[in-house]
Amino acid sequence: MSQFHQWYGEMQAQRAISALKKNNFDAQYFPKAADALEALWKMIPEGATVGVGGSLTLNQMGFHDAIQKRPVKFLNPLAKGLSPEEGARLRREIFFADFFVSGSNAVTEDGKLYNIDATGNRVAPMIFGPKKVVVFCGINKIVKDIQEAHRRVKEWVAPMNVKRLGYKPPCGQTGQCVDCSSPERICNAYVVLVKKPRLTDFSVFLIGEELGL
Repeated sequence: MSQFHQWYGEMQAQRAISALKKNNFDAQYFPKAADALEALWKMIPEGATVGVGGSLTLNQMGFHDAIQKRPVKFLNPLAKGLSPEEGARLRREIFFADFFVSGSNAVTEDGKLYNIDATGNRVAPMIFGPKKVVVFCGINKIVKDIQEAHRRVKEWVAPMNVKRLGYKPPCGQTGQCVDCSSPERICNAYVVLVKKPRLTDFSVFLIGEELGL
């Protein structure tokens, strides 16, 4: 990333953080992903239960390797080797976790979070369930408003995620959304968090790096 892209992203991040705070979220900026992870570890006490949503951002940050070395109970429904029944059980158990950690498909400059989901187990715990939600987002995902967020995710992010995950809806073949009815469609739920959900302690960590899609 050039120094000019970096500067512009930081300016966007500061506008988004100011708006997120007005919308009752805790919002913080970190120059590096390692700084954001360190802030997370300071939040999580020994013995806490920590759930996770599927996130390329978290993968790139080294979250999964790091958390398995910490004295916590880690609920990962996407862990290798799980049966479908075990994965479903963990998805439900996450609603009772002390912490839920995820990425976000987009954050707007006016302080809203935009996400799509195939199953709902990533977006639903952001709204209610876990005691504390922490969302990580690179500056590449900051957009002007919800309209731009929707366009970005539908036209660009969703087709690439389909390709990355090996699914077979039409956008995975053509790179274009056709609003399909495929059983492997990943954009079944659209969730916009306009304000912080009333009973959820919610932090948004914006990071001065390009992370995720």
